[in-house]
Amino acid sequence: MHKRLTAFSATATALLLTLGIATLAEAGMYRYTDENGQVVISNTIPQQATKRGYDILNSNGRVVEVIPPAPTEAEIAAREAEKQRQEELAAQREQDAQLLKRFSHPDQAIRAMHRKLDELRGLIQLKRGNISVISTQLDNEQSRAANLERSGKKIPEATLDKIRRLESQIRDIEKEIARQTQETDALIQSFEADVKRLEQITGETRTLPLDTADTADTAD
Repeated sequence: MHKRLTAFSATATALLLTLGIATLAEAGMYRYTDENGQVVISNTIPQQATKRGYDILNSNGRVVEVIPPAPTEAEIAAREAEKQRQEELAAQREQDAQLLKRFSHPDQAIRAMHRKLDELRGLIQLKRGNISVISTQLDNEQSRAANLERSGKKIPEATLDKIRRLESQIRDIEKEIARQTQETDALIQSFEADVKRLEQITGETRTLPLDTADTADTAD
């Protein structure tokens, strides 16, 4: 009975040792460089050492995986800068594709600009004509009110209301003209940028002037 127990104990011990060796083999070893630049092989690795990169070894001492060093702040910044650059390039390519769908030559963009400018300037001119008409009406009402005052008569409230209404209309139209003038300036800047970009991506040079005053024919 004693011999059987001894044999069983020895077998169990051998099994535990085998399992321990297998566990250690599975866990592997680490090879890293310490803060002094010395190569260290251990079954554990300090947290600080992982930032410098390390190798994972199997039970035979062979490298099974290489963990690269953690990127420096400069490397991270460079990667972010490159990522942003690539995003900007992709956005520019998309913008160029959309631009080429609208115009295949810089001159097409110039003609389109001239047409839109003519429309805006026509509207502005029309509004200035409206101001002229309203101003005439206002002058008449103000003259009538002045004549009443000189004769010692009371100015009717309806006349005062009409004067105020006409003055308000002129102010509103002047605001619209100022807004459309800004739109005209923004339109010119936008089209000039498009023409310049089209020259770059198509390799074609515009033959039409950007200033509508120098263009006799803006038709396609």
